[in-house]
Amino acid sequence: MLRSPSRIVRSWITAALVGSVLVGCGSSAEPASEKAAAAGPKTDVNVEPIKATRTLTDTGGLKVSLEKEPERVVCLFALCDDILTELGIVPTATNSALLAHPDFLGEQEAKKVDVIPGGFIAPEVEAILSHKPDLVIGLKDTHGKLAPALKGATTFWPMQPETWQDSVGYLRDVAALTGRTAEGEKAEKAFRTKLAEAEKNKSDKTALIIYGSDENFGVATPETDVGASLFPKIADYPWKSRGVEGSYSLEEILAADVDVLFVETLSFGEADGKLSEKLAKNPLWGKIPAVKNGDVHEVNSEVWAKGRGTRSLGIVLDEATAALR
Repeated sequence: MLRSPSRIVRSWITAALVGSVLVGCGSSAEPASEKAAAAGPKTDVNVEPIKATRTLTDTGGLKVSLEKEPERVVCLFALCDDILTELGIVPTATNSALLAHPDFLGEQEAKKVDVIPGGFIAPEVEAILSHKPDLVIGLKDTHGKLAPALKGATTFWPMQPETWQDSVGYLRDVAALTGRTAEGEKAEKAFRTKLAEAEKNKSDKTALIIYGSDENFGVATPETDVGASLFPKIADYPWKSRGVEGSYSLEEILAADVDVLFVETLSFGEADGKLSEKLAKNPLWGKIPAVKNGDVHEVNSEVWAKGRGTRSLGIVLDEATAALR
């Protein structure tokens, strides 16, 4: 049986993958009522006006205050880069590779943005402060430990997105604090419209997103993964979070008759091959319908796993709906 990592590993992205084995008894089809509940209410395409402010309580319940409109922003995780791009702002420095994607700044322009050394888990405080930032945005459960070192020198804003609604909320929050209200409303409208359209054309195929670097793969679930939180709206997505110690076995995935499989290969340093190629060594892998029918899609993990914002999620929707037709 293959193993999968805990939710904490998923949040960290670049931590070493470790897992706990949970023996499953196979998957059963969800009743229609449960599928409808998982999809949630229909997406509202209406966008409430965003009001510029210097103080607000963000979508995670944290109070954030700025003395002035921030001009120098350092991003410690990709949602920050995504939001700033949507608002027409280029970060002063970043800790992700998302900006190099052609739908963001592209490789050449991204090279002009300084990279914070130390990696995703331990970005160097001295390097962050060397950019004299007005605002530093990080992932709460990973970068929260930096708060004491940054206190007094800059404003540190820890975010913790878990669903697409959280990402939209943070977009609105940053738009309000930067005064980019029109840009924020436009980006939210575009994303909601795209999601509503995909929702109207929901596929009846069973989909699955897995992630990892080797046989210790994980299953992205709507409760804990922003990208996966879209999938109950656009496909049959029967995967539920099993908590920190839970995992899915390859046997259970085989029993679910997955039609379309999306694979996020997470590399730690130099890439050493695709996750789907490594899993192909397991004889059960080839029995999955998606594998037998050639419907396995290796996707860009910078966008699918790390982006989390409305621009990244728009790309996820485009690629996923095309594959699910």
